[in-house]
Amino acid sequence: MNVSVFGLGYVGCVSAACLARDGHHVTGVDVNPDKVAIINGGRSPIIEPGLEPLIARLVREGRLTATTSSEDAVNDTDLALICVGTPDIGHGQPDLEPLARVAAAIGRACASRTRPFTVVIRSTVLPGTNDLMRTRLVAAAREAGGGDPPVHFASNPEFMREGSSIRDFDHPPFVLIGSDDETAREALRTLYASVNAQVVETSIKTAEMIKYVCNCYHALKVVFANEIADLCDALGSDAQEVMRIFSMDRKLNISEAYLTPGFAFGGSCLPKDVRALLCAGRVNAVDLPLLSSIMPSNELRIRRGVEEVLQLKKKRIGVVGLAFKPNTDDLRESPIVSLVETLIGKGCDVRILDPNVVMARLHGANRQYIETEIPHIASLLCDGVEALLDHAEVLVISARSADAAQALAAARPDQVIVDLTRGVVTSTGAVRESPVWAAS
Repeated sequence: MNVSVFGLGYVGCVSAACLARDGHHVTGVDVNPDKVAIINGGRSPIIEPGLEPLIARLVREGRLTATTSSEDAVNDTDLALICVGTPDIGHGQPDLEPLARVAAAIGRACASRTRPFTVVIRSTVLPGTNDLMRTRLVAAAREAGGGDPPVHFASNPEFMREGSSIRDFDHPPFVLIGSDDETAREALRTLYASVNAQVVETSIKTAEMIKYVCNCYHALKVVFANEIADLCDALGSDAQEVMRIFSMDRKLNISEAYLTPGFAFGGSCLPKDVRALLCAGRVNAVDLPLLSSIMPSNELRIRRGVEEVLQLKKKRIGVVGLAFKPNTDDLRESPIVSLVETLIGKGCDVRILDPNVVMARLHGANRQYIETEIPHIASLLCDGVEALLDHAEVLVISARSADAAQALAAARPDQVIVDLTRGVVTSTGAVRESPVWAAS
């Protein structure tokens, strides 16, 4: 393919060199003439292992060139990768002006173009940025005297680390293609045909969000490990050994477990153990800001669930699931119990369906908890889905379960569903994007 790469910084240089190495003809574009001269001289404007000899070879072979002219680059290519930086200009707001200037330059160059052109934003940008740049590009083309240019848009975030970028380009976790445009998707499949990774296709806004989620999770892991290490030091544990053994658990710890968006956590283990470590931190004068944020964040999730129900201004509420998770009768610190208690306190008439929570079968700690802490809850339990639906104006789904799917399938058109699972449970298998939706 004939490819232009806008922005010859870190991401742009590595992407341009690797794509040229893989057989494409690449034109690098930058407003800085010094960077352009360095590339055309067969050198690298950045320090990265293996990059300079690669650039030297590719320039010598005529597969990689650089220019300051956006118009020449667009005229000579069929796909543009935009790799300009999006630095923080204060309070976390990304600076989109360089990106907008590139979009406008491409738009002006496409004003009289009749051949299709694919524009791919590789820069790290928030959801909605591609739409803004598309608007800017089309506006620039019209201002230059053209009509709407034949441009196809896609998002293609990179997953390269400084110091190992060439290896990361060749072996990324996946090749992410965000677009609803088949022409753009096919162009990117061709572009990355030599890359050894699974191709993942999704919407533009999902692709835009993925890079931020990855980086924030990486930052979270660093801070988590350091806070645990601080506490280990105070308590006499070997921090490196603790984290080594922790990382050996690939079933729950280093896995996709617990990473499905849904409602709050509860039960007899997670809340008390988080509080225990926080207590140990206070006793030993160890500041644990990350761990300290866990319980408040979880409580916020419960409050938001309550607000979603109350904003509907309906009194008769049916709740599917009461235990802290499916397939158990454990009500200790169940977030659903907290939600139900709050709704009752706000004057709602609540009924509950959870076949696992049956007073006649409960023994020990669970029965004692109900009898001493929430004795009125027992009178709210329904015998089946039909009884729950006969009562409810609003149906609250708390977790993935067969009862939840059955209730959804039987819900009437006039009943409103509040899905605290964020679309995990549906009657048809379709994913709901909003936590609140009307049954149909």
